[in-house]
Amino acid sequence: WSGLIHVNSCFPTFSFSESFSFSPLLFFLSLSFRTSLPAPMFARNTISVWSILKKCIGHELSKITMPIVFNEPLSFLQRITEYMEHTYLINRACALSDSIQRMQAVAAFAVSAVASQWERTGKPFNPLLGETYELIREEKGFRLVSEQVSHHPPVSAFHAESLVGDFVFHGSIYPKLKFWGKSVEAEPKGTITLELLKHNETYTWTNPTCCVHNIILGKLWIEQYGTMEIVNHSTGEKCVLNFKPCGMFGKELHTVEGYIQEKSKKKRCVIYGKWTECMWSVDPQIYETHKKSEKRGDNKKQKNVMEGADNDDADNMPEIQETVSVVPGSVLLWRIDSRPPHSATMYNFTNFAMSLNELQPGMEAVISPTDCRFRPDIRHMENGNMDEASKDKERLEEKQRAARKERAKNNEEWSTRWFQMGTNPYTGSQDWIYSGGYFNRQYHDLPDIY
Repeated sequence: WSGLIHVNSCFPTFSFSESFSFSPLLFFLSLSFRTSLPAPMFARNTISVWSILKKCIGHELSKITMPIVFNEPLSFLQRITEYMEHTYLINRACALSDSIQRMQAVAAFAVSAVASQWERTGKPFNPLLGETYELIREEKGFRLVSEQVSHHPPVSAFHAESLVGDFVFHGSIYPKLKFWGKSVEAEPKGTITLELLKHNETYTWTNPTCCVHNIILGKLWIEQYGTMEIVNHSTGEKCVLNFKPCGMFGKELHTVEGYIQEKSKKKRCVIYGKWTECMWSVDPQIYETHKKSEKRGDNKKQKNVMEGADNDDADNMPEIQETVSVVPGSVLLWRIDSRPPHSATMYNFTNFAMSLNELQPGMEAVISPTDCRFRPDIRHMENGNMDEASKDKERLEEKQRAARKERAKNNEEWSTRWFQMGTNPYTGSQDWIYSGGYFNRQYHDLPDIY
């Protein structure tokens, strides 16, 4: 683990780029992570949510100060790090010799990246300008650094790389949030880029829209919808995945369906499943035959189903939670990991999420002082000290506003440290590109944000 780099220096080491080194002892220690938070999730009190949100309809929530009752004890920088929970799928893609099979693994990884959002109804903390986060996981084979590079609009940039030089995974996310009366919609604007260095291949895509229902009244529930288009810029192959909205009868809840096609647009396989459960691949002809058979049966059932009445109080979560109907001849691409038994009392975190804000002994002297593990409001919240968390959240936001006014007064522009605005060579669009140097551990002249 990075926080223990300088411990036991008598052990032999080997190095990666940016003067970064590990020892065998550190590999062993890095496998031990906490499996729960210091305190269970707080109970929602009687705060009048409607009194806060009624002025927000149709507006971006990023511009509105929200009470801590809506939050979970993670920064958005840590939340996007959860993309890396299923890094083994990237490693699998690196090991495959066939480009269609590599696309299947990449598609499974792209879907798995949103799987942790299932039942996660808490809002991550908005990162402060200049806030950073790093994560090094030897057992998964990657290291990552992220930085909040813009406040208006809020943009989070990240860069992850293989510890053995197999891949680079990077992007910048602008989470556009809107409140629509009963629900909050989050559109994660920004392009994700994955480079498989061994195969000289680059894939790009954007994530689907996430919607949290029943913000005002009723049981909170989440759906993802929209089209995810994954492009292999080296071969011209493409994977188009449709995250289906719930629908009137709830049959499509959590469903993902799509296909992989060659550059000539010939379909090579169908990808299907649920982003909350698993993803499968099968031959297109077999899939179409199976779907036609299913449709005939569904039409008979729906003739006897009445249309549901519009509910003015809450968006009822569909009762239909059937598992994926596996088409004979399908190949399993990915299955979600089980969550810990106590997850429901820990903000519905996965095991991976539980460890993200962990501050291990010795880490304070090594990681950047702008790392969000040092944020007092998040630390208070995960310790169950809600009053202190709320006070520190307000203090940090006011400190950020004061710093912005001071820069404006002196005609100073904010300067990012680890990422620079540039052009994504594969999409031609503007993107935040990692400029290197973070893991050299030269943390001087950094802003005092906490």
